[in-house]
Amino acid sequence: MAQLWGGRFTKETDKLVYAFNASIGFDQKFFHEDVAGSRAHVKMLCKQGILTEDERDAILAGLDGIEADVDSGKLAITEEYEDVHSFVEANLIDRIGDAGKKLHTGRSRNDQVALDMRLYTRGQVQELDGLLKNLLETILRVMEENTDTIMPGFTHLQKAQPITLAHHMGAYFEMFKRDRLRLHDIYERMNYCPLGSGALAGTTYPLDRDYTAAELGFYGPTDNSMDGVSDRDYLIEFLSAMSTVMMHLSRFSEEVIIWNSNEYRFVEIDDAYSTGSSIMPQKKNPDIAELVRGKTGRVYGALMSLLTTMKGIPLAYNKDMQEDKELAFDAMDTTKGCVALFTGMLATMKFNKQVMADSARHGFTNATDAADYLVNHGVPFRDAHGIIGQIVLHCIERGIAIDDMSLDELQGFSDKFDVDIYEAISMETCVNKRLTTGAPGHDAMLEEIKKCHTYLDK
Repeated sequence: MAQLWGGRFTKETDKLVYAFNASIGFDQKFFHEDVAGSRAHVKMLCKQGILTEDERDAILAGLDGIEADVDSGKLAITEEYEDVHSFVEANLIDRIGDAGKKLHTGRSRNDQVALDMRLYTRGQVQELDGLLKNLLETILRVMEENTDTIMPGFTHLQKAQPITLAHHMGAYFEMFKRDRLRLHDIYERMNYCPLGSGALAGTTYPLDRDYTAAELGFYGPTDNSMDGVSDRDYLIEFLSAMSTVMMHLSRFSEEVIIWNSNEYRFVEIDDAYSTGSSIMPQKKNPDIAELVRGKTGRVYGALMSLLTTMKGIPLAYNKDMQEDKELAFDAMDTTKGCVALFTGMLATMKFNKQVMADSARHGFTNATDAADYLVNHGVPFRDAHGIIGQIVLHCIERGIAIDDMSLDELQGFSDKFDVDIYEAISMETCVNKRLTTGAPGHDAMLEEIKKCHTYLDK
């Protein structure tokens, strides 16, 4: 059992205790971050005169060799080591001898793991941001292709007013845009370097923390060494942001699932993103959308787990904090996978435009506009509302839309109706006269699309 401590102890750790305590099974995920942190630390130690140039060069060469061998598969990270830090240091000493024993000068595993986790999470924030940008580009393409694709807008899952598919997609563009803004905020707050905090109280060595922070791409060092080793706010924020991303994906998936049903037939999901039934040959199931919806709870669970872990931990570092990794790693992989798969599903999805338009027309989504027509012809709104309600009931009984009624039939409900009613309540008119900022009208949507391009081009 390779471990970095033991002088204080008179007998070997029980094997079950060792296995329970070890983290090599999951913290090897940030092997590259651990090596990067060690490189920066060693360069700084040499700059400060704590190590000689020869020692620095030997350690850097040794780290390069270990990293190359791990990447090529020549060297395996095995569970004989307690953690990834033990793996790197033990192999370094094996390769370069006593110089390798100086790698840990002025450093604790507490600030080392704090650095590794922060570096890894920072990279994950950037990766997720890139995937969300790809999703936004796909959504924007759908918007551009469907500015005149009429469909029903819903409230309470009831058809409400006519909109366009571009307008509906634009709502999700705004959601995922906010998700990217949250990631940017997290990056700005988290991008400070804990290396040099030591175990909790810094060190007596004359470390240059500004140098290591700059070497690793941070804005600067963390300002308090106790907070530096015990802060996981950035990870909680990231898990919260990922939970929100997954919530948005889940809402979108729910709609895709509904739209894909035989009753709606608004969309056809590409075969590559669907599955069949082992017994029912007619089935084409929206499994990707359902799995995205299902995996949302998995990411929520990681957030709640870390919040619960952190709530009772006194300053500074405690072993409980090792529990920040496994579920967080899983949440990161899950969220990235879901965003990538959903993007592919959306990019290949076919929209049944005529079915959408017919659904809007037969769903009485122009009823509000019909009431407004009467108001504009002198009928008090409350009376107009009642008249249109009676007309809708009449249409439901006959299985027709409002604009299927003859003028004589309409005038039987109100003599204010004239031949211009048909133009006033056409789906195109109902949509395109809504031109306020953010509305579904054609010109308003073109302005929104322009703003979306400006945002993505930044």
